[in-house]
Amino acid sequence: AGLSCGTKLTNVPLLLVAPQLLLTAVFFLWPAGQAVWSSTTRQDAFGLRSVFVGVENFTDLFTDPLYRDSIGRTAFFCAAVAGLAISVALLLAVFADREIKGRGWYRTLLIWPYAIAPAVAAVLWLLVLHPQIGLLGRWLNRHGVAWDYKLQSAQAMGVVVLASAWKQVSYNFIFILAGLQSIPRAVTEAARMDGARGWRRFRTITLPLLGPTMAFLLVVNLVYAAFDTFGTIQALTGGGPGKATETLVVKVYRDGVVNLDLGSSSAQSVVLMVAVVALTLIQFRFLGRRRAD
Repeated sequence: AGLSCGTKLTNVPLLLVAPQLLLTAVFFLWPAGQAVWSSTTRQDAFGLRSVFVGVENFTDLFTDPLYRDSIGRTAFFCAAVAGLAISVALLLAVFADREIKGRGWYRTLLIWPYAIAPAVAAVLWLLVLHPQIGLLGRWLNRHGVAWDYKLQSAQAMGVVVLASAWKQVSYNFIFILAGLQSIPRAVTEAARMDGARGWRRFRTITLPLLGPTMAFLLVVNLVYAAFDTFGTIQALTGGGPGKATETLVVKVYRDGVVNLDLGSSSAQSVVLMVAVVALTLIQFRFLGRRRAD
């Protein structure tokens, strides 16, 4: 009876993690395996059969100047979104961490945008910045500013960066505020007594202690900008004008869903997956070093 009871207790952890393992296998491992297999095949013009082509899809991919342009465009977009979202969230978190009246309401209002879907966030910005129906867009055109992000490449990139970063500020704000509140007050008080005030205290005391949080958020924001901004870009610009806002995830959609080039689209998905895995490994390695230090 004791052996049977011990066996049942041993199986409890496995039973508890089994649902998560099943979800991971069904919604991640199986689709990832399908994408890897599709990246090594090429369909005929009618989509009736597939032919194994090995690494030809990847070779064609990295010799395509349009794909290389998309890589550079995506790198700029991800860096801009991550930098803007983290900087604004850091500024808001620093002010919200102070002893001010009604700061609970401020924190709640700053968190709300995170609950908005990317496509809905894009519609909100469209109502503000659209050159014909947007409040700010119409105002700019009435005052002599040639504003039309539907035609101007730089304006289009600025709009999608702004909308995507706005959506992520709330997420960053939560973590940075938690990081600020975890800093011992005795440390900041000692720095204040030693004469470190304002920006100097923030740069030499607060920011280094936020290092692990900022490193985590940097990776999360880069992954968000690379993947989760598809709805925002598609609703605002559709990747245009031309290919001005066609990031890698938008190109995957265009090649796979619109142009029905499933082999190339799958190869692009595999490249994105490898990039995310590499970023995650770098994050774990960095945080591991910080814990060791």
